[in-house]
Order: sequence, then structure tokens, then C-alpha cells
Amino acid sequence: MQFKVPQFLDIEDKIFGPFTFRQFVYLAGGAGICFMIFRILGFYIGFIPMGAIAAFSLALAFYRPNNKPFVNMIESAFKYSTQSKLYVWQRRKNQSKGRADEVTPVMSIKDREPRLTQSKLRDLAWSLDVLDSSRGEHLRRDE
Repeated sequence: MQFKVPQFLDIEDKIFGPFTFRQFVYLAGGAGICFMIFRILGFYIGFIPMGAIAAFSLALAFYRPNNKPFVNMIESAFKYSTQSKLYVWQRRKNQSKGRADEVTPVMSIKDREPRLTQSKLRDLAWSLDVLDSSRGEHLRRDE
């Protein structure tokens, strides 16, 4: 028995002409807010707020940074700005003056990585060549 596997699950359906439902809501909401500003402030005073809201609604509808919706970027920026942040510092004692008030950042993980020197590389290559020296077995790389 064969089953049809659905494909293109990440593509939204076009409901209102060439727009998806989400795009239509963003555009209609932006147009509605721009119309309210136009009715309240008039064209000359409300030109700048209407332009900002129109640009924002167009970005919500069509702009996709890193192939993700713009709403995700705004949500991430909001979470980052409202979340508490953890800063880790390590006190370092100044040897010449004996003061402990200087603060330096903790070493990053990259600085803690072991360095591979020529002698370590040679030892590693030798240990890969030898399988079990106690039983007399020897493994060569070319075999």
C-alpha cells in the first residue's frame, strides 16, 4: 500500500490574491492605522508617522532576514532587551600594588583549548600506528 507524503509544508497558502493570510493581516492593519492617522492628524502632519507605520507593516509582510519572518527578529530583540543578562568576571590581584580592585573577564573557551604541537602530533601518529605492543601486533596505516 502506498501513501502520499505531503510536501512543501512550510509554504503558506495564498488566500487573498497573491498574499497569504498573515501578509494580508499585516498590510490591512498597517493601512487601517495609516488611515486613522490621516483622519486625525491630516496629511501634512501625519505624513511621517504614516510612512513609518507603512514601512513597518511592509517589513512585517515581506522582509525575511535569514529566510525567517521579520516577526521572529522583533520577538528576539524584545526578549533580549527585557531579559536579565549574566556577566561573569574574575578578580585579578595586582602584583605590584597588592590591589584586588581590578576586574578582568574570564578566559573564553577558545583560550582553554589544548594546543597541538609538533611533538604531540608525532606521538599521536605513532600511537595510531601501534595497535597492541604487548601482544606483538602492529598496525600500519598503509595496510
